[in-house]
Amino acid sequence: MKQQMVAELRQIVGSSYVMDGLEDRICYSFDATFRDFPPDVVVKPGSVGEVAAIVKLANRYQVPVTARGAATGLSGGAVPVKGGISLVLTRLNKIIEIDTANRLAIVETGVITEDLVTAVNQAGLFFPPDPASAKTSTIGGNVAECAGGPRGVKYGITRDYVLGMEVVLPDGSVVELGNKFDSEMAGPDWGMLLVGSEGTLGIVTKVYLKLIDKPNAKQTLLAIFSSLDDAAQTVSDMIASGTIPTTLEIMDNLTIRAVEEFLKVGLPVTAEAILLIEVDGSMASIGKQAEHVMRVCKKCGATAIQAASTPEDIDKLWRARKAISPACGKINPTKISEDATVPRSQIPAMVRRLREIAKKYDLKMVIFGHAGDGNLHPNILSNKHNQEEMARVEQAVEELFQAALDLGGTLSGEHGIGYMKAPFLKWETGEIGFAVGKKLKDTVDQQGILNPGKMFDL
Repeated sequence: MKQQMVAELRQIVGSSYVMDGLEDRICYSFDATFRDFPPDVVVKPGSVGEVAAIVKLANRYQVPVTARGAATGLSGGAVPVKGGISLVLTRLNKIIEIDTANRLAIVETGVITEDLVTAVNQAGLFFPPDPASAKTSTIGGNVAECAGGPRGVKYGITRDYVLGMEVVLPDGSVVELGNKFDSEMAGPDWGMLLVGSEGTLGIVTKVYLKLIDKPNAKQTLLAIFSSLDDAAQTVSDMIASGTIPTTLEIMDNLTIRAVEEFLKVGLPVTAEAILLIEVDGSMASIGKQAEHVMRVCKKCGATAIQAASTPEDIDKLWRARKAISPACGKINPTKISEDATVPRSQIPAMVRRLREIAKKYDLKMVIFGHAGDGNLHPNILSNKHNQEEMARVEQAVEELFQAALDLGGTLSGEHGIGYMKAPFLKWETGEIGFAVGKKLKDTVDQQGILNPGKMFDL
C-alpha cells in the first residue's frame, strides 16, 4: 500500500488509530473461522464522517475496505481476503438513545450486544435477538450477518427489529434508510437489503432498533433423551402441536460431554441428547405452556424432564448452552461451525443425515443449535494442520450443505455467507438468482472496494 495513503489515513483519524505494523495486521487478519488474511493497514474511525472520508480515500487509491466489529463471525465476513483496509468500527460504541415512549433504541454500530440488552432491560423493555457471542459481538456485526439466537423461534431474528439505519455507501456518501418508528419508507425497503449483506453494499454506522415489552415470567425446562432421533422428533412435534416455546435448543451427547467437562455443572453425560426449553409470557400462561411442553416431550420418549426452579439453576443451564464453542475447542483446535437450516418438520431427517456424514468421513461432529426454528449447528472438530483430515472436512461440508438444500433448507440461518460459503451460494440461488445478486453488487459498488471476495463477489 502506498505510504501516501497511510499518511492521509492518519490525517483523517489520528496516528494512534492507524496501524500498519506486521503484528497489528496479523491481529486483524482473522475472525472465528480458521483462515487468516492480513490487511495492509488497520484503521479505527471514531465517527461517521471519518468512515465516509476513509471510504472516499479508498476509492481514490482503489483499495479494498472490509468493515469489522468484534470479529466473532463464523463465515469469514470480517476477514480482509483481498487485503486493503481493515475498518474496525468498535470506537462507534455509543447507545445514543433508548426511547421508551416509542419503543426504540438508537445505537452506533460498535455497541456490544449485551450492553444494549442490559440497558434496554434497565429501561423496562426487551430486545430479543441473542446470539451466543452477545458478550462480545457488536450490533453492526449482528446487522451485517442478520444474527439470530435461541429466542429466534418465538421472537424472530435481527432483521425483525431493524427500523432504519445510517449507512456509508461505497462512494463515501452517507444515507439514512428506513425511519425511527415503523421501518416504512417510500419505495423499496432498502434498509432490509443491507441487513445480512455483510458490508458488501454499504457500511452501517448507526441503527434504529425496535424494542418490545418484557415478558412477565418464564419457565426453563431440561428434557433428557436416550435417543437423538427422539429429541429431534420432539422439536418437530412440539411446533406442530401449536406451542411455540421462547427457546428450543438441542445438544447431542458429544456436545453434552464436552460442556460438562468444561464447566462441570451437572449435565447428564449419559444422555444421547437433551433439549433446553424455555417458555415465557404472563404468570397465568407459562404454567399451561410448560405442562404442554412436558406432555409432548414424554410422548416422544423423554426419559426425564427437569424444571429449573431457581435463578441459579436457570443461569447454570444457559451458561452450559453458551459454553459449547469454547468447550468444543478443547476436543480439537479447529472448529468448523455451520448453521445449515431446514424446515422444522425436517429436523429429524437432517439429524440423521448429519450423523451419516460424520460416520462416512470419520470426523468428530457435534450437533446442537436452535432446533426450534430449524437452525442446527453441526460443528466439525478437526485440526487445520492435518491436511488429509481437512480434505475429508471439505467433502463433509459440501455434503452437509447439499443435505440442507435437499430437505428444503438454506445454507445459513444466521452465520452469513462470507468467504466460507460463497462457493456454494449458487447451489441455493440458482444461476439466475446469483447473476441478479452479482449485478446488484456491481451496480451499488462500482469500484468493487467493499468487502471483496464475499457472497456474490468471488
